[in-house]
Amino acid sequence: MRKDITVVAEPRAARGKNEMNRLRAAGKNPAVVYGGAADAVAVAVEPRDIMSIMKSSTGHNTIFNLSVTGGETTPVMIIDWQHDPVKGGLIHVDMKRIDLTKRIAVKVPVHTIGDPKGVKLQGGQHEIVNREIEIECLPDDIPEFFEANVGEMMIGGSLRASDIQLGEGMTLVSDPTLVISHVVATRTSDTTAGAAEGTPGAAEPEVIKKGKKEEEGADKKAGDAKKK
Repeated sequence: MRKDITVVAEPRAARGKNEMNRLRAAGKNPAVVYGGAADAVAVAVEPRDIMSIMKSSTGHNTIFNLSVTGGETTPVMIIDWQHDPVKGGLIHVDMKRIDLTKRIAVKVPVHTIGDPKGVKLQGGQHEIVNREIEIECLPDDIPEFFEANVGEMMIGGSLRASDIQLGEGMTLVSDPTLVISHVVATRTSDTTAGAAEGTPGAAEPEVIKKGKKEEEGADKKAGDAKKK
């Protein structure tokens, strides 16, 4: 999704570990912008500007303007990023130039709404298997997220990528059979369902077997008495 945000970047000529450390000590993050007809350019950006975008509702799918001092101003998207494994801070960002007239493939979150009947009525468990699907569309048409109602889902039911309602001009890239979420049975729901349907449950077979053994034992004693 495109937003009216402009991030200012400073070009950097030097590379290497020492330069990276110098930039970070100065409160900047090393970054690279690439893609399109132009060459890749090494730049330095303010980490708070990038984190603000990353933490927004559209996250890394946000298309914003990158203005390189003394150079280009172009729409870009954050493609990759790295965090410090110890301190957790942002340490590097990769950004890609975006042609707003060409379709691109992006991953979009899927939010499920509603309480599945398989949970409320059957005692099952609703499990989220995948939280996003990949689609292809024009940059300006990238949605913030997709929403799917799972209220009617029973045990054994599932929500798949093909069930997601896409907007006009969007094409599904993910495997249509990709499971987003499903309702699975638990031990409690199995026993309850079995008892409700009149099938042998967990407790009933034990009672039957025990009674059967007692009958067999009585028959055996009676047979032994007759022999005597």
